[in-house]
Amino acid sequence: MLRATTRLQLHAGFTLNDAREQVPYYAALGISHLYTSPVSRARPGSMHGYDVVDHSMVSPELGGIEALESLLACLREHSMGLVLDIVPNHMAVHPDNAWWWDVLKHGEQSRHASWLDIDWHPADASMDGKVLAPFLPESYGHALMSGAICLAFDAAAGSYHIDVNGTPYPLAPGSLSVGDTDPQEVLALYDSSQSQGQQRLHELLERQHYRLAWWRCAPDSINWRRFFEISELIGVSVEKQEVFDAVHALPLRLYEQGLIDGLRIDHVDGLADPIAYCRQLYHALEQRVASRPGPLSQDKPWLVVEKILAEGETLDDRWEVDGTSGYDFMDQAAAVLHDPAGEPLLTGHWASVAQDARPLRDFVLDARRLMLRRHFVAERKGLVRALSRLAQASVYTRDWTADAIARVLDDLLVAFPIYRSYAQTSGRNETDAEYLARTMRSVSAGLGPASKAEHALLEVLDVWLGASPVASAEGADANVHDLQAEAIRRFQQLTPPLAAKSLEDTTFYRYGRLISRNEVGSDPSVLGISPETFHQRNLDRAARLPRSLLATATHDHKRGEDVRARLAVLSEMPEQWAQASQRWLQAAEQIDAAANPVQRTERYMLFQTLVGAWPLELAADDRRGMQLFADRVVQWQIKALREAKLNSGWFEPNIGYEERSADFIHNLMAGRSNLQLLRDIEQFAARIAPAGAVNSLAQTVLRLCSPGVPDLYQGTEFWDFSLVDPDNRREVDYPARQLALDALDTGTGFPALIQNWKNGHLKQAVVARLLQLRREHASHFAHGDYFGLPVLGSQSNRVLAFLRAWEDRDVFVVVPRLSAAWIGRGTNDGVPLIDTSSWEDTCVILPRRYIGVTLRDVFSGTSLQCTPDGVLRLADLFADQPLAVLLPDQG
Repeated sequence: MLRATTRLQLHAGFTLNDAREQVPYYAALGISHLYTSPVSRARPGSMHGYDVVDHSMVSPELGGIEALESLLACLREHSMGLVLDIVPNHMAVHPDNAWWWDVLKHGEQSRHASWLDIDWHPADASMDGKVLAPFLPESYGHALMSGAICLAFDAAAGSYHIDVNGTPYPLAPGSLSVGDTDPQEVLALYDSSQSQGQQRLHELLERQHYRLAWWRCAPDSINWRRFFEISELIGVSVEKQEVFDAVHALPLRLYEQGLIDGLRIDHVDGLADPIAYCRQLYHALEQRVASRPGPLSQDKPWLVVEKILAEGETLDDRWEVDGTSGYDFMDQAAAVLHDPAGEPLLTGHWASVAQDARPLRDFVLDARRLMLRRHFVAERKGLVRALSRLAQASVYTRDWTADAIARVLDDLLVAFPIYRSYAQTSGRNETDAEYLARTMRSVSAGLGPASKAEHALLEVLDVWLGASPVASAEGADANVHDLQAEAIRRFQQLTPPLAAKSLEDTTFYRYGRLISRNEVGSDPSVLGISPETFHQRNLDRAARLPRSLLATATHDHKRGEDVRARLAVLSEMPEQWAQASQRWLQAAEQIDAAANPVQRTERYMLFQTLVGAWPLELAADDRRGMQLFADRVVQWQIKALREAKLNSGWFEPNIGYEERSADFIHNLMAGRSNLQLLRDIEQFAARIAPAGAVNSLAQTVLRLCSPGVPDLYQGTEFWDFSLVDPDNRREVDYPARQLALDALDTGTGFPALIQNWKNGHLKQAVVARLLQLRREHASHFAHGDYFGLPVLGSQSNRVLAFLRAWEDRDVFVVVPRLSAAWIGRGTNDGVPLIDTSSWEDTCVILPRRYIGVTLRDVFSGTSLQCTPDGVLRLADLFADQPLAVLLPDQG
């Protein structure tokens, strides 16, 4: 049974064989399934596996099929299973990609010409029948003259090819006629250092099915679908049956053979028709269940998708999946631990620091406009062209010009509130119709009453993009159905990368009110949610998607789960935070005066990063430790600057500015004259760290006890103060974790773990004991009901309580929230315990059948008796520990 997963990042430094070595540890911890990054063959040296070059084989760098079979055998010996992440949306444009190589060699005549999402007949007539290869380090002419492009001969293969700084490109058959001429003579003829050789080489390149171009041309000129704005990854037309079969042959075979038990689909919204794709894949898995070996033939397939859900958005009944990969839960579990009451002060302080009082939405709109103008130019032009063709197909709409369409379309794309819609030429479902109607009203209001023509065009665009079938219009061209389908597809494949790059990869690094809410799947404008809202989300998931994945850390998170948990404390103490951060910003001016408000906001987010990620045992005067921390922070800072796209960027890095920013961090964290400032930051981080740890433990309990399948990201059973990748993909110290788990098995007491909480063993103990609980009471968590428990008393808002019910036995879960003011104080100085007197009369109300019943805590083993009035008093429940999960004592 699928109870809990752990996500492992595979690469040449941590292979399938290395994963196998950790199976006994994860089995002892209580994990039921490993859940790995993609195992298909990726480009050499890949650190993540999403740059696939061959879907048909297990990567040799990871150990190949033999290592996968060995891993599975070890897993089965420990009654565990395996779940794979797969990448149906894109592949790497690399010489090892046989599909890409064949397309470059044979053009439209290639068997794979339609397998990769290429527009073979773009608006630029000079590109007709060609594919753009925008990988030159400089403009084409300069690359030709400098020798970066040359003709090369492979003696072993006995064939010629084009070489671009060591990267080979094929020659079209018949494009180079050399007969029996000696290869050295041929190469001399095409020597670009000579004017005639340069001309011959240029003419040879013109006869190819690809056009080499400067990498900077890609946003404007590329004629194939990319993954987001990454020109090294090309879209795959997986909606075609033969492509679907080729992409999924390996995972479906592995599933049928019992080597894997489920799939996680990467970036499902990038596909042409995600819902149809998921149905097709689920049915393909279902058809193979009966052929799986032994008891596996009785299991249901497990299928989850990587998808960002907007507020109010759900995976409705059209989706035949078990749920998402967990970003929605990650947002909910974090938001319920933030205090909404802190919003006004945090917002005001941010506006003062940034000298910008605009709401988040304005930042997002700015980012979307930037993306359309600079990063998704070709994709936008392709959509405008598709809409223009549709306009020309009818006498009623042919007067709408491409420029007019583009103006109104831009307003629509900028205002679009979700990642994508799922319309067909037959129309939209109710949810899509509601989102589009809301967007159309917003755009219409922005156009103003004087723009009658644009209002009319907006209504036409609404129809073209799926409000109703265009084919029903009188006078429509015969192929209008296909034209509308293409327009809808292009629109729906543009909005997801536009949304992601605008919010997650731009606005998250510009808007810094409280960066713990700048996380994948989250809306930074929503600081916190109530316990009631959290309960409702859990009830919805239990009713509709009880096997959805629950994550609080992922390979894509912007900062570790414990960084976010600590920063959440700031929402409870906005005044103290404003005073401290203002003090630090003023001190920073003495080190290096900020040149402009943007640099000041960069430093404000830097100070949040230092406070959130400060290692628990690090002292400000520990030079070696501070140097290591500074190196990590500098790595984060450079990425943050480039993502923000204000003072630097990925396409045009401002190396000088980045170096000055790095120098500022190194000078700050080196101590010396700045030691007092550094100690101030250290002391502030230390003061809130116990409250952050309580938040983290509460978040851990919520993940492991809420409806769904909890996922443990590699290594995060200890404290996780990582930053954005690659920091969050560092090597895991498994020997330390194994030793800590062994000590727990030999009887390390919960009170001792609390007192020594900084080593992370306390968090691991919570994970282990709850995973053991899930194993012993699997039905409670797989099938049990969920009920929020009433909390009464003066501090009722500081508690989140629920039960998981199955048959005649319940599991009670009670965690604190918003309790920072009472944590780590007095006799509990520096320890994640809550002052018992702070709870006053607060209590959790239990079902009447528990009056007088003794309950046992799964962490400490201590017992509590439900009072005659049917309550558990928080002062008793949290007397010696900061959280509780209780079972009726069997006596």
